Amino acid sequence: MAKALIVYSSRSGETRSIGELIGEGLRFSAVDVTLRDVVEIRRETELAGFDIYVFGSSTYHGEMMDRMKTFLFLAERAELKGKIGGAFGSYGWSGEAAERIFDTMKNIYQMEMANGPLMLKTSSVDGGIKVAQAYGKELAAKL
Repeated sequence: MAKALIVYSSRSGETRSIGELIGEGLRFSAVDVTLRDVVEIRRETELAGFDIYVFGSSTYHGEMMDRMKTFLFLAERAELKGKIGGAFGSYGWSGEAAERIFDTMKNIYQMEMANGPLMLKTSSVDGGIKVAQAYGKELAAKL
């Protein structure tokens, strides 16, 4: 069975909720999912053994969370080249975090990325639940 790792950094819990919904979409496609808060990961070796990587952060004052920035430097040493990847985030006024994570994964890590980052203000309005689950299914379809 394929395995996915979803790592998130959240201020209010919304980014975590979006990550959980992406995980549901992956599970619908028979992918085993591990969801982790970014502060739980201390070494790049903890990123080994997954087929799909999905990283997300809320945007706060136009920036991703500092914890996610630190994590991205750690992940750079994790041999993710060619792996399937996706990025997501919640935001209030702008969604730069998800875009910057996506660009890092695509251009620095050289991963095989989804068709773009998933950016939602909240998972509970405007069909956010279905959109997030569909993003998980899109990632699983890349296997």
